[in-house]
Amino acid sequence: MKLQNKRALVTGGDSGIGQAIAAIFAEQGADVAVVYHTDAEGAAETRRRVEAAGRKALVLQGDVGDPASVAKIYEAVARDLGPLDILVNNAGIAPDDAEVADLTDEALESVLRTNLMGPLFCARPFIRLRRQNGGGGRIVNISSVAQHLPTPESAPYGMAKAGLGSFARSLSRELAEDKINVNNIAPGLIQTPMTQDRLDDPKARAESFEKIPWHRAGQPEEIARLALFLASDDGDYVTGQTWVMDGGLTMQWGGA
Repeated sequence: MKLQNKRALVTGGDSGIGQAIAAIFAEQGADVAVVYHTDAEGAAETRRRVEAAGRKALVLQGDVGDPASVAKIYEAVARDLGPLDILVNNAGIAPDDAEVADLTDEALESVLRTNLMGPLFCARPFIRLRRQNGGGGRIVNISSVAQHLPTPESAPYGMAKAGLGSFARSLSRELAEDKINVNNIAPGLIQTPMTQDRLDDPKARAESFEKIPWHRAGQPEEIARLALFLASDDGDYVTGQTWVMDGGLTMQWGGA
């Protein structure tokens, strides 16, 4: 097993990509702390999958955009799970479409605090913890192809994801001497609750697939397998990188 007796924290682990990552980590030997914001039912399903793999699951409600909430999450993990080896920053929100001129302060603040500041808030205590335990460890941020592509009517989302690219690069250099790897995964269109409405609409689905050379949506399990690589010893020589998994979407964009 690639993660035997490791301990991982997965934010946004109640559905979609986060749930798939928690499940595959458990299948590969890790105990998993799952953070959710509102979907308690989804988090319970993630717990079931982790425990079905024979590993310990710790389910915690919290807000990654609130440092005080993050502190409570880490206190609970230290008490009930033990020192973490892996952090997966997956929690994120999709804003309502709005042009920059029409953006409210509240909408901008919400997206940036969750999607950009949240990973930083979660990384700070993880780094301190790993240093107290002699270094080593893995940070995997779930970004988006919006990190690389224009996002009209969703500028804050693209800003946050682009910021994660810079964050990973800078943090990887800061933590190199500690042997803590930092990487991003930038998914394209993945079949999750966040995208299900688009995939259920025949017209919207066809328009989306036309832009993707693979002509399909990705599955959360495909992203999870890449996260496993980056979180395990297999990915030890990789740090500061963003790994795009999008069925060729970003390669298509320039010629579309």
